[in-house]
Amino acid sequence: QVQLVESGGGLVQAGGSLRLSCAASGSIFRIAIMGWYRQAPGAQRELVATITTGGSTNYVDSVKGRFTVSRDNAKNTVYLQMNSLKPEDTAVYYCNAKNPLFGARGYWGQGTQVTVSS
Repeated sequence: QVQLVESGGGLVQAGGSLRLSCAASGSIFRIAIMGWYRQAPGAQRELVATITTGGSTNYVDSVKGRFTVSRDNAKNTVYLQMNSLKPEDTAVYYCNAKNPLFGARGYWGQGTQVTVSS
């Protein structure tokens, strides 16, 4: 099964920034709605941001104005730029590629840990 490759997580102090990356195969990337999810310990997985093949974006209210999702078609990669990070942003962040051809769950990355300290 096609896997998404994530990177960019780490430890950062509150107010700092991180940029997450998610690389996919070109055939998947060109037809997929790409999404970023996060899951804090003991919590449900939450949809954070999405970007369509045409570049239209959506964000959960809690990250609006702080996070930016973008895509680089030449690199078949989607990014999540996270600024003004807060301790409540601490979670494992996952990349997802969705299209009806992929089935209901789509494709998922392995997750990357983001830890924000106060």
